[in-house]
Amino acid sequence: MCGIAGFNGEGSESDLKRMVMSIRHRGPDYQGVYHRLNIGLAHARLSILDLSSAANQPFFTADKDYAIVFNGEIYNYLGLKSELEKTGKYQFTTTSDTEVLINLYEEHGEAMLQKIHGMFAFAIYDFKQEKLFIARDRMGKKPLYYSIVNNTFVFASELKAILQHPLTDRQLNIDVLNQYLTFDYVPSPGSIFKNIQKLEPAHYLIFKNGKIETKKEYWSVNFDVKPANLKSTINRFDELLNNAVSKRLMSDVPLGVFLSGGLDSSTIAYYAQKNSAQKIKTFSIGFSEKSYDESDYAELVAKHLGTEHYTETLSAKQSLDLLPEIIEKSDEPFADPSIIPTYFLSKITRQKVTVALGGDGSDELLAGYPTFISEKFASVFQAFPKSFIKVMEAMAGKLPASEKNISFDFKVKQFLNGFESQNQYTHSLWLGSFTPADKQRLLTPGALGQITNGSGLSIIDKLLSTAPPAVHLNQLLYIYYKTYLLDDILVKVDRASMYNSLEVRAPFLDTDVIEFLNGLPLDYKMKGFDGKWILKQLMLDKLPAQIVTRPKKGFGIPVSLWLKDELKDLCNNLLSKDKIEKQGLFNYNYVNKLKEEHQSGRRNHRKLLWNLMIFQLWADAFLPGLTIK
Repeated sequence: MCGIAGFNGEGSESDLKRMVMSIRHRGPDYQGVYHRLNIGLAHARLSILDLSSAANQPFFTADKDYAIVFNGEIYNYLGLKSELEKTGKYQFTTTSDTEVLINLYEEHGEAMLQKIHGMFAFAIYDFKQEKLFIARDRMGKKPLYYSIVNNTFVFASELKAILQHPLTDRQLNIDVLNQYLTFDYVPSPGSIFKNIQKLEPAHYLIFKNGKIETKKEYWSVNFDVKPANLKSTINRFDELLNNAVSKRLMSDVPLGVFLSGGLDSSTIAYYAQKNSAQKIKTFSIGFSEKSYDESDYAELVAKHLGTEHYTETLSAKQSLDLLPEIIEKSDEPFADPSIIPTYFLSKITRQKVTVALGGDGSDELLAGYPTFISEKFASVFQAFPKSFIKVMEAMAGKLPASEKNISFDFKVKQFLNGFESQNQYTHSLWLGSFTPADKQRLLTPGALGQITNGSGLSIIDKLLSTAPPAVHLNQLLYIYYKTYLLDDILVKVDRASMYNSLEVRAPFLDTDVIEFLNGLPLDYKMKGFDGKWILKQLMLDKLPAQIVTRPKKGFGIPVSLWLKDELKDLCNNLLSKDKIEKQGLFNYNYVNKLKEEHQSGRRNHRKLLWNLMIFQLWADAFLPGLTIK
């Protein structure tokens, strides 16, 4: 795993060096730059395959006609290498997948993307045709930002590297802030800064003669559902998962598995241990607050599988200490608090290994979140008149605020939030923070006057308009792929791990696994109120029963409790009257009401307060002195 950066147009070698050094955490082993005329390429290397200097990047073909900077892993590179060797045109000097990619481009051009399976973001400069070709993997596991200024194309793995280029500037994109306040993250393809975008998953782009010549999607999600036999389905799922994990065990450096004690990570640990001759190292963290702690379940799985297991407890003080460290490295505001335990888990894992496997993707592929259960209730609840819902909201407001993880009062209030807008927005409001009505109270008239994207939820409409033909549940899963999985889960894991120079691989997001699961009948995904049904059937005889059947539990931290104690002073300082009014973005009276109600225990506003605190911390780091007119 690595970091890439570069430009086509104006720029210097010193610009490249600043860009790559800003993302050195992604690749501490070597930083290489190449600059000639209007081409600049930079690479920060985390050595995983072929540890020799011969595999350093930027990497050139022997004739110097093509150069590449590449971040990721290509899991089928050995088969592709064999195909290239059979042509008689290519002699390989390394054992790296980078050399396979650059030769694959020489052989097939952009059509190479149909052949590669893995997680990647790369840039290839074609000196013969004088064009820059950049691409991103199918599900967006690896990030890629870009900007065009004065006919200069600037790109990088992280936004902070683009900001090091002298042509780029830092202008807050208030429409994207509007989206962040709802979603808790910045949805693709925008970024928090104007004039900087993300390349969408499964897309490539060609820049030539000072402009984008081509931008295309090379793969798309489909739901070609076919009748299935349960026994053969389980056998095929077993085969595909085994292959996906086995491929992701390739490494020339130590490797382990994140093990939370939930079904998804336990499944990956099972297949990893099955395919390893030695004990696999597994890693988990615990909390002193019992409703958040899953370490006992992780220990149970580790003992059952016979792994070499490591556990550490994350305290409130450690979380507070880590928060500035995370914000300082974060390019955009990101209000999913589980980035803190993920960062801590990555930090302790990196002490033992350089690569880890995780269980991400299963919930989105197989309707594993509690929101899909809520969806079942919602269809009945929506039949009631709006006046009844208003009464329910008033009653929910009187429920005692609990500090427990995913408590009853939290679930009821989030459920009712989902009915504020049209049906297609319900899941986004269940997962997010500020509803459209909340934002009318939160934002100042000056801020509201600058917003051009309404409620900020129009991205859902756009996605639905381009979604493949599918029944309702699969359409919902498509939205999760393109929003929550892409810009929350995968961003969290990429940033938390790469800030610690750790590579994380996601077997559930193997292309063959995705296409197989997307073709299953709906009740294989969710049977009644039971999500991930087919995965549970697969693992019943492979894991302890209490792991397979236990309810879904998020990887969270006790934010609600800490906001009344350890985080109280930080909250008050970040959301002080002086600070809020100087910025001119938020209505202080509304913000203060949120603080007072939460700190008194009358209401649980932990999501709203955390969302605002993270934005303020981010603004202090990236836009100090932020004000709007």
